[in-house]
Amino acid sequence: MLTIRLQRAGKKNKPEYRVILADKTAAAQKKFTEILGSYNPHTKVLNIRSQERLDYWMKEQHVPLSATVQNLFVTKEIIKGTKTKAFTIPKKEVVAEEVKEDAVADASVAEAPAESPAEVVAEAETETPVAPEAPVETPAPETAPVETLAEVAVEEAKEEEKA
Repeated sequence: MLTIRLQRAGKKNKPEYRVILADKTAAAQKKFTEILGSYNPHTKVLNIRSQERLDYWMKEQHVPLSATVQNLFVTKEIIKGTKTKAFTIPKKEVVAEEVKEDAVADASVAEAPAESPAEVVAEAETETPVAPEAPVETPAPETAPVETLAEVAVEEAKEEEKA
């Protein structure tokens, strides 16, 4: 199946694109059937080699456009229509710690035996509220002074001179 899409050309950090007709499953930089035009994203210039060839492939052969090419053609008013969503930003993965905490919480709920509503009410009536405890402050451990690498090197040099 053929499609009209962009093929990157140009130099490093200076892209230019060809509007090509290629097989949909073919590699983007490899084999193509026909070059239909070019696009420079820096100057926003779109050049179509032959409007007749473009119309032949789009209208007579009903070759689909890639989402990017369709949006480009709609912007440059070559075709009428609406833009399509060309790409989506992937969602960030959930941090593994959050998943583990959720799994532990779910497991503890699943392991707890089911209680009847009467038992829950009876437990709530018998429990007395407990005042929160004040946090206990522990003194920080005393540490020996840290020597810098320069001081260690000087001491080693003195020891070598003595020996």
